[in-house]
Amino acid sequence: MTRPRVTDRARRNRLLRRHRLASETRAHSVIEAAESMVGLHSTTPSTVYLAAWARIDGFTPASMDDALYVDRSLVKQLAMRRTLFVFPRDLLREAVGAVGPRVTASERTNMLRDLRRSEWCTDPDGWIDAARAAVAAELVDGVTLTSSQIRERLPEFNRTVIVSPGKSYGGANPMLPRIINMMSAAADIVRGPNSAGWHMSRPSWSSMRDWLGESLDPPDPATAYAAMVRRWLASFGPGTETDLVWWLGSTKAAVRQALAQLDIAEVELDDGSVGYVLADDVVSPDDDDLEPQAVLLPELDSTTMGHKIRDFYLGPHGEHIFDRNGNGGQTVWWDGRIVGGWYRDDDTSIRVHLFEKLPAGARRAVDDRANELTAWLGGAQIRPGYPAPFVRGLRDQR
Repeated sequence: MTRPRVTDRARRNRLLRRHRLASETRAHSVIEAAESMVGLHSTTPSTVYLAAWARIDGFTPASMDDALYVDRSLVKQLAMRRTLFVFPRDLLREAVGAVGPRVTASERTNMLRDLRRSEWCTDPDGWIDAARAAVAAELVDGVTLTSSQIRERLPEFNRTVIVSPGKSYGGANPMLPRIINMMSAAADIVRGPNSAGWHMSRPSWSSMRDWLGESLDPPDPATAYAAMVRRWLASFGPGTETDLVWWLGSTKAAVRQALAQLDIAEVELDDGSVGYVLADDVVSPDDDDLEPQAVLLPELDSTTMGHKIRDFYLGPHGEHIFDRNGNGGQTVWWDGRIVGGWYRDDDTSIRVHLFEKLPAGARRAVDDRANELTAWLGGAQIRPGYPAPFVRGLRDQR
């Protein structure tokens, strides 16, 4: 049977529309934006706010803060690829059910490795379990504590291990923050109130049950994986098995099992590979028709990071945007493609650095969007956690 063909242009336009980046499909709320993206990246504090700005007309940081810390309708959670995301509650359950056990096990394995090398720890498994129970006991009845406060309250567990001895990046490594990370992945605890500005991170920790006011009750992994894959296909599809394995930080076996539970269809992509869509997600001629628009996205944005095989929107610019670990920096898009990057200059203006020549009208649209971001940021000093290679290159030239 001949597979229907989906052009790269159609894929790009579908992303712009479904990711709320097209003017005709802007989100009306932070919940809608997060739902559309199957979660918003939040590893760098400013990213989730800048991602919302790109998708919601009239967005203010206060609306995100209200959802995160007042209504608690959005929740920060360590999830896919051990990356911090912001999820609506229904999506949170599925993300924890699908990837929580895997990330939790990985965190524990890494701690066990380092504890076994430490002379002071004679029972690594027992020490982890005791530390986990001690942290949980501090966060009861709605109590919220910072990581520093937890370490002060639990001096008997405030121990260090030596990691990467002899290496320039090695040295003493505190264990309690790693216990907190593991408990976060398992959804035992959650990031609560942030005492810093929106573009910085100084969270307190709370028990997940107290924060939500109810038990999370995630589904079993197989059910949760199928739900997450369905969401990804609806938002990012068509995409490949490789894309799904990358995005989930999972295995081919888990992805194939999830796909087998769904009603999907195969399509042929422009590079000749097989892509997947939901069976009722018809590719229409309208997918090839969208007015070109300028978009500025933050580092680690979910659109930039949603695929492993990115040539259809990245082209030859990967070395300028992605670092060696696969972290994508701040991007400029035109007509659904990454055509450059942006950065904050010393005078607090947003500057654009293009990787290719654009028509005059396109350049004006990009500059207008950069000016809008400059005005929106005001005096906020955002600091990228994962600056794109092109930014480092510009700094070296100064």
